Amino acid sequence: MHQEFGVSENTGPAYSTASPRAACAIDIFDEGADRYPQRTCLQDGEHSLNYSEVQALTNQIAAGLEAEGFGLGAHAAVLSTNHPYAFVCVLGILRAGGVWLSLNARNATDETSRTLRDFDCDVLFFHHAFSGVVAELRAQAPSIRRAICIDRPWDDAPDLLAWAARFSAHFATPALSPDAVAIMSATGGTTGQPKGVMLTHKNFITFCDGVEWQFADDREPVYLAAAPMTHVGGRFCFPVMRRGGTVVILGSAEPQAILAAISKYRVSRMFLPPTAIYTLLMQPNVRDVDYSSLKYFTYGGAPMSVYKLKEAITVFGPVMTQGYGQTEAPMLIAYLSREDHFKDGKLGGEIADDERLSSCGRATPFSKIGIMDDAGHLLAQGQVGEIVVRGDFVMKGYYKNPEATAEVSQHGWHHTGDIGRLDVNGYLQIVDRKKDMIVTGGFNVYSAEVEQVILALPQVQDCVVIGVPDEKWGEAVHAVVQIKPGTSLTESDVIAACRPRLGGVKTPKSVEFRKQLPRSPVGKALKREIRDGYWAGHARKI
Repeated sequence: MHQEFGVSENTGPAYSTASPRAACAIDIFDEGADRYPQRTCLQDGEHSLNYSEVQALTNQIAAGLEAEGFGLGAHAAVLSTNHPYAFVCVLGILRAGGVWLSLNARNATDETSRTLRDFDCDVLFFHHAFSGVVAELRAQAPSIRRAICIDRPWDDAPDLLAWAARFSAHFATPALSPDAVAIMSATGGTTGQPKGVMLTHKNFITFCDGVEWQFADDREPVYLAAAPMTHVGGRFCFPVMRRGGTVVILGSAEPQAILAAISKYRVSRMFLPPTAIYTLLMQPNVRDVDYSSLKYFTYGGAPMSVYKLKEAITVFGPVMTQGYGQTEAPMLIAYLSREDHFKDGKLGGEIADDERLSSCGRATPFSKIGIMDDAGHLLAQGQVGEIVVRGDFVMKGYYKNPEATAEVSQHGWHHTGDIGRLDVNGYLQIVDRKKDMIVTGGFNVYSAEVEQVILALPQVQDCVVIGVPDEKWGEAVHAVVQIKPGTSLTESDVIAACRPRLGGVKTPKSVEFRKQLPRSPVGKALKREIRDGYWAGHARKI
């Protein structure tokens, strides 16, 4: 690990991609399909499609899109929960040279229609479960000129398989620039209005290279796609297909279905956000499952409780890994490997200390990390500032929003909006989101630090810590706690647990209990929504 002033980068052996010919996103799939045509590609309870079948269908979809005027550069979305044909449509869009609009099926209809309208959607593929809102979506997003139902005919929308059968199973992908946009995703919206993140073919191929670097020893992967396929968990499918692996698709992250699938399909890789892992750990049979096939269990998308991470290691084995990224720079900013979870780097040895486990790892070979102050100066080791990053996986920019693009790209770095520091060994600690820092009586309190202490309480399922208005201190530290069913906890219990570890300034002055925390479609607690309820009518929200 080479450390320049204010910058962390991985300067280990250079990583070579699996094949030098990948020039656009669909090439990642074709590498596996061309080598392993008869292997199972996509699998769920009803469907089993091999690579040859998927490749032929994606050719037909691409040919159909081109024939109807929706080929190169067209914007197309897929509105569906996890489903094999939904993923095939994504591949077809990319093969046609179109832009896949990554659309989370859990979003409210108003948000979905706004995304389709703002992202200038031309084509909408949808599962029949969403047929009741298609007319409304098309009315709100008039750019949509074609709708296709992926699993049956519906009104004027043809059935995918019948429509695709009209077109050739042989299609030549058009020449694409590495800098052409391949995917457009909305930011999470946890801190404000969602923006359209443009990821190029180069961005996407770099992401796939990075996942291959992380999981290099998993030669014939079986990946469990339980998290939404429009989230980063779905992007993990592409490196699996590059190796000719099998993607096992679950319609939802139902905990018992996940546990059953791991042993049934001999799953070797999986990804879940921390909240879903917490739910898994609560299952009464979680220690009865055969996890011997599991090599990599990746978590990310939100901070994970160190207490629950240690429990996960004891339950699932020495398989936990973490990738730090965001929609604008997916998963490759930093990586906490399986070995990093252990003190001596030996899998199954003594579990690492809390400082290591609360970090998000070190820079990958694909990233440079800096810590920057508000004036654009890189800070030294150990100093706290905004995490900034460079790399070929960082987005091209925000769609039709040059002002926001310029703001997030100041000083030649991508600004994550996260506050953190780098330690002497290059491990990155995320202290907080920039907008989540609480200023109370002139002292800075990082909510993530307080949350970690509360999450260590065995009765706590999840929590968020925010600043609420206070006449004396400006802001007071306030905890909103979701407790596990069948347990009890009081405000005084939480405060008593925090005070000896955090001191008087950081300890919550008040605690609120809720049955459920409001969440984004990908499971993140909507801290902004909770905070806004306290700051309504106030002139400022700091």
